Amino acid sequence: MARINLLPWREQLRKERRKQFTFVAGGSAALMLLVIFYVHLHIGSLIQDQQSRNSYMKQQISDVESRIKEIENLEKQKQQLLARMHVIEQLQSNRPEIVHIFYELAKATPDGLYLDRIVQSGRIITLTGRSQSNARVSTFMRNLDSSAWFENPVLDVIESNEKGGNQNKGNSDNSWRKFTLHVTQAEATKGK
Repeated sequence: MARINLLPWREQLRKERRKQFTFVAGGSAALMLLVIFYVHLHIGSLIQDQQSRNSYMKQQISDVESRIKEIENLEKQKQQLLARMHVIEQLQSNRPEIVHIFYELAKATPDGLYLDRIVQSGRIITLTGRSQSNARVSTFMRNLDSSAWFENPVLDVIESNEKGGNQNKGNSDNSWRKFTLHVTQAEATKGK
């Protein structure tokens, strides 16, 4: 017996094509899902790697900032030590200066004039003392002005201490004149 296909062959072909289309569409969807899942995992791992790099960089930056602060503190300490060293060097260089000042004062002081007090403030030296006459104070000022260590002597005050007028002229205790004068230490002698 001969087989006769009564079904329309076009209908069967459509079903077959629909089946193939469904299979291909399902396979494509599954493949697409796999690709999306892989891309998602790959991008997630890239993000995680970048975040770990960022955290490492933040840690390194904080370490460097702490080192910078330490360096700044060390710089401050260095500047303080340099300032102290400068003061010490200045004191060491000025150490023999007072000896020269006292030597020049002793050399410039005439007989009959006595210094009671010497005060130095910066370059200004204030001298307070007693003298037997005004001429001795003038001689003292001329001697100071001719010294290489002093300049510009200025008499501030001179007071006569005479009591009783002419009757006590023979008594030298009552005829002293008190004086105060200022003299400037010469600039050229600051480094000597």
